[in-house]
Amino acid sequence: MAQRSVIDQVVGKVKTEASKRPIPIDPFIAEDLLLWYRTTKCNRPDDYVFATGAARAGKKRGKQPVCLSKVMSYRIQPVAKRLGIAKRIGWHTFRRTYTTLLHANGEDVKVVQELLRYGSARITMDVYAQAVTPAKRIAQGKVVATPRQTKKEEKLV
Repeated sequence: MAQRSVIDQVVGKVKTEASKRPIPIDPFIAEDLLLWYRTTKCNRPDDYVFATGAARAGKKRGKQPVCLSKVMSYRIQPVAKRLGIAKRIGWHTFRRTYTTLLHANGEDVKVVQELLRYGSARITMDVYAQAVTPAKRIAQGKVVATPRQTKKEEKLV
């Protein structure tokens, strides 16, 4: 269960009631987190899972979360650039991708909303979900097929 939020290394309360609900963790992710726990230097019970472990953190080592904007700038964006991704990538890019993939897999809107910890299904679908191209083609194909199907049925009568 999320007990606090961290934005730009400022620790605070979680924003909504939805954010306080238990977080389901896939067994593969749990396995990866345990592996991380076994290998990180910041593995005391009161350390952050992803803590600043740099020597310059001094006494705050393990007690201060990593700076996510630095992770994005120094790690994720350079990899995206090397892969030929020209679009600007931010943390919400991952939220949109996750939402879109869940939706494309046919997950219920309420499930998607709760996994993303939004208070409203409307925000989940209006802001974050995007239609996947094959899904768009199938939807359009159904619309195009409707008049044709009606004509076939009329000929049979």
